[in-house]
Amino acid sequence: MKASALEFRLRYVLHLLIYVLGFTAPWNDVLHLDPRGPNAHVWGILAANLAQLGVGSLFTAFNLLLGLAIGCAAAGAWLRTWGSAYLGAGIVKSGVMHSAVEDGGSDGVLRDGPFRHLRNPLYLGTFLHTLALALLMPRSGAIFCIAAIGVLQIRLMLAEEAFLSTRLGTPYAAYCSLVPRWWPSLGAKVAGTGPTPRWPQALLGESYFWLVAMAYAVLGWRYNATLLIQCVVVAVGVSIVARAFIPKPA
Repeated sequence: MKASALEFRLRYVLHLLIYVLGFTAPWNDVLHLDPRGPNAHVWGILAANLAQLGVGSLFTAFNLLLGLAIGCAAAGAWLRTWGSAYLGAGIVKSGVMHSAVEDGGSDGVLRDGPFRHLRNPLYLGTFLHTLALALLMPRSGAIFCIAAIGVLQIRLMLAEEAFLSTRLGTPYAAYCSLVPRWWPSLGAKVAGTGPTPRWPQALLGESYFWLVAMAYAVLGWRYNATLLIQCVVVAVGVSIVARAFIPKPA
C-alpha cells in the first residue's frame, strides 16, 4: 500500500489535483449529488443542519464551524512548521526521500521537536489543513477530498517509514516502537539530541499553510466562501514563489 518513488516525487502535484477536484466536484454535473446555490458548500449545509438540531441559531452554527476550521488550519500550519524547522525545509520540499542523518543524532534518527511526540507530524498537519479546506467544498467534493488525501497521506507515510527502516535499521525500529505514528502523545516519548531549529526557513517553506490559516481567521467572519477560496489560490501562488528561496538539501 506504500507510495511509489514517482508518487513521492509528485506528491505536491497530487495534493493540488485532489484539492482542485474537491472544490470543483466535476462529477456533480452528471450525478447531481450536491445542491446548488451560494451556501451549497459544507459550511452552509452543516450550519443549517446544526441549527435545525437546536445547537443554536444559524449564525451561531456558522461561527462554530468557522472556529473549528480556524483551529484545524492553525494547528496544521504549526505542526508542519515545527516539523520543518527540525527536519529542514529543503528536505521537506525535496522530490526524493532523505534519511535524517544530517539532522538526527549519531545514529541518524531525528528525535527532536514534534518528532519526539509523533513520527509523522507533517502528514498530520496536512490532514488537519484538509479538514479546514473541506468546509468550503461542495458536499461530495469534501468527502472525496478527505478520503483521497487520507489515502495518499497513508501511502506516503508507509513509503517513508519503509525507506527509513532500510536506511537507518535498528535505531529507527527502536524509535518507532516508542513514538506513535498517527496521533501525537502528550509527553515526549524519546530524549532529544539538541539541534537548532531553523524557523525562518520553516516559516518560508510552510507559508501556504499560514496564509490559509490567516485568511480563515481574518476574513472568515465575512462568511464568504468564494473570498476564502480566492485566498487559498493566492496562498498557492505565494508558496510557489517562496520555494525558489528555500535552499536545496545536500
